[in-house]
Amino acid sequence: MKISTKGRYGLTIMMELATRYGEGPTSLKSIAEKHQLSEHYLEQLVAPLRNAGLVKSIRGAYGGYILSKTAEDISAGDVIRVLEGPISPVDFTEEDDPAKRDLWVRIRDSIAEVLDSTTLYDLISFKDEGQNDNYMFYI
Repeated sequence: MKISTKGRYGLTIMMELATRYGEGPTSLKSIAEKHQLSEHYLEQLVAPLRNAGLVKSIRGAYGGYILSKTAEDISAGDVIRVLEGPISPVDFTEEDDPAKRDLWVRIRDSIAEVLDSTTLYDLISFKDEGQNDNYMFYI
């Protein structure tokens, strides 16, 4: 499963709103400038997030967007499902081999578990402790 720019940029929007939660509305222009993204594209992404009840829009000169719930109450899975659709690595059918079907189901469930157990708060409070998976190979 590959997360498209819709999912990645959607998480960027939501993480910015989570970071500024309680400070009032945040404009998409400020998010676009900070992350060097297209404001127009972010506008297209925020509409389904608003329709799903994850964000609220505030009109006016100092308007923008705010989270509709706290960062602890919105998971990465909530955002990804709104923007990407159902989480499934393949479209499997009843005709598939039972062993392969079981594999696809386990992969789907594992991805869903990680996304659903990771909140926006987890993402904005993440501290990289240098545990990178960089491997050095010598020839």
